[in-house]
Amino acid sequence: MNNEKLTFTFEDSGETVEFYVLEQTKVNGYSYLLIADSKEGDGECMILKDTSSPKDEDSIFEIVDNDVELEAVRKVFEELLEDVDIEM
Repeated sequence: MNNEKLTFTFEDSGETVEFYVLEQTKVNGYSYLLIADSKEGDGECMILKDTSSPKDEDSIFEIVDNDVELEAVRKVFEELLEDVDIEM
């Protein structure tokens, strides 16, 4: 899935935005995506958590905003990517 481009639709506005998936991982049974607006170089990134249930037709991702969870998952992504520093 690395560098795959995904389109996200915001429920409240219907606006669509494209992001590159830089990496994905599982922590405590949840799937997380590290996404960025740029494939290479400096760009804006976010960590998303898949909160959908098995019965959901589409995946539902939410931006991770809990500081403890965000820091833990950020460290995992930095280890996976080795040459990348993620600043939040």
